[in-house]
Amino acid sequence: MRKAQIHRKTAETDVAVALTLDGTGQYACHTGVGFFDHMLDQLSRHSLIDMTVQAKGDLHIDDHHTVEDCGIALGQALAQALGDKRGIRRYGHFTLAMDDAQVACALDLSGRPFLVWNIPFPTAKIGTFDTELVREFFQALATHGGITLHLDLVHGVNSHHIAEAAFKAVARALRMAVEPDPRLGDALPSTKGAL
Repeated sequence: MRKAQIHRKTAETDVAVALTLDGTGQYACHTGVGFFDHMLDQLSRHSLIDMTVQAKGDLHIDDHHTVEDCGIALGQALAQALGDKRGIRRYGHFTLAMDDAQVACALDLSGRPFLVWNIPFPTAKIGTFDTELVREFFQALATHGGITLHLDLVHGVNSHHIAEAAFKAVARALRMAVEPDPRLGDALPSTKGAL
């Protein structure tokens, strides 16, 4: 089983993450940030990656450290669970529609972190949640997961729908990328001999 556990403790947050790549999308995400928990649940359910995220952070300041550190820990767990990446599809892409919003995601589990972010939000908040934190999460996930991640808003007017479409699009693209490729066997999906 391709599994990982990460515990990240700083002066600002205490984050514990466990994931199983070959899961069924079971989740238990409790960060103290309601909207973010809802997004992490979507990430797990639609990627079919079983995911537990337990976080305690300095929410009396704001949600930033908690959201970012969860992205860091999830990225580290994803990289750990993938190991040397033998036999995986490596690439994933998905364009997801959610009501008024459509978000396109393309990613490469290359080991070379890079985020291309073309998702403007029409509002600064979703309830009490800062929309700029969506980018912060994906930046941390890409950096610490070694993911080249491109996200583009095709169209959308509702910030909640845009954010949720982004998480679901990434989830579906991840599902594709982490899957074993039956034609590849135990080979690396690279001509370099390493990822």
